[in-house]
Amino acid sequence: MDGEHHPSVVRDALEELHADVGVAGVVFCGGEEKTGAAVLAASEQHYGRPVETGDPEEALRRLSCGGAAVAVVDLADEPIVPPQRKLRFAALALHLELEYRAPGTLLRPPPYADTGITGRKLAVIGTGKRTGKTAVAGHWAKLLAGAGARTVIVSMGRGGPAEPQVASAETTLDDLLAIAGDGRHAASDYLEDAVLAGVDTVGCRRIGGGLAGEPHASNVPEGAALAARSRPDAIVFEGSGSCVPPVVVDRTACVVGDARGALDDLGPYRLLRSDLALLMGDGWDSADAAEVERLCRGPAVRCELRPEPVDPIPEGARVALFTTNATACQGVEPLVVSINLAHRAALAADLERAKAERCDHYLVELKAAAIDTVAATARREGLGVGFVRNCVVGLDHDLDAELMRLYSNG
Repeated sequence: MDGEHHPSVVRDALEELHADVGVAGVVFCGGEEKTGAAVLAASEQHYGRPVETGDPEEALRRLSCGGAAVAVVDLADEPIVPPQRKLRFAALALHLELEYRAPGTLLRPPPYADTGITGRKLAVIGTGKRTGKTAVAGHWAKLLAGAGARTVIVSMGRGGPAEPQVASAETTLDDLLAIAGDGRHAASDYLEDAVLAGVDTVGCRRIGGGLAGEPHASNVPEGAALAARSRPDAIVFEGSGSCVPPVVVDRTACVVGDARGALDDLGPYRLLRSDLALLMGDGWDSADAAEVERLCRGPAVRCELRPEPVDPIPEGARVALFTTNATACQGVEPLVVSINLAHRAALAADLERAKAERCDHYLVELKAAAIDTVAATARREGLGVGFVRNCVVGLDHDLDAELMRLYSNG
């Protein structure tokens, strides 16, 4: 509640709430138009019960610890608690496994299935699409495998299979073309993980995405059970867009594309449940970076993605580069650059440009139309095809050490 409402109005509302569902505690969020320090000091006299007057977020944490509370009921209003601050409180409530209730609004904590898997369960989530989750998940899995841990990735996507499927670490371009030929999505994240990380990967699907990252439906729990059959030491669950894998995990890394996705709306919910935040790119304001780190349970690491070819480019090749947004690739000077893998009409024009420039080697990021359009075109015309890998590099921390810390002991 706030101090813009008269104490008598708040008291009546609290009494009605208590009679209806019970009141575990009251948190003051600021404002002094109708409430002063003397009133708050004598809160039981004016409000009928004690009022927490410290930091409201810390007060919510304290009140949730006893287990008596099941919901946060928002009786505050603008200007003290405008919409964005309401969403910040809602994010914290959901993180504390409490409902958030405001007039016309009911938000419930997303459910997470307990898979019963005994190995380490790690998650890579993101604050939006195209933030680098697949690159981070693949990097983490490859790092763990290199350290001797049997590792499987479970990836969910908007083009994933109806039943969870295993893509082996030996998946090839020919396999991907065959998948595309069957009318299935051949550049799904799980296939990219298998090809580029070199570990077995389970592909799952999801549809829809709630404000707190809950998918409308997914088969990730079934995918986790499939992954567990190989008795891995670690399973890396990869999120999709801003959706969070709906399973219980031990540790979570959150890939943050920009401050808006992380700090606006219910973006903070993802940070609150994370043990490591990866700030992508070098355009971060120091205040925004500090706020991300405050919300996260662990450090915020500045990172960047560096596209590079997976295999050496043939000498003298005339290269066309196809990605979703990268305009360069380390060690390559392409004649044609396309960032339209996710925009098929524009991609068709870029393929015509590549043909006009007599490009004979297509270098492609494994996303969107990479296989069914770019690679298929190259094969029809007898051209070479190579993949681009997005390497994730820590700029101000030892990223590999941070990821291994989460695996080893958190």
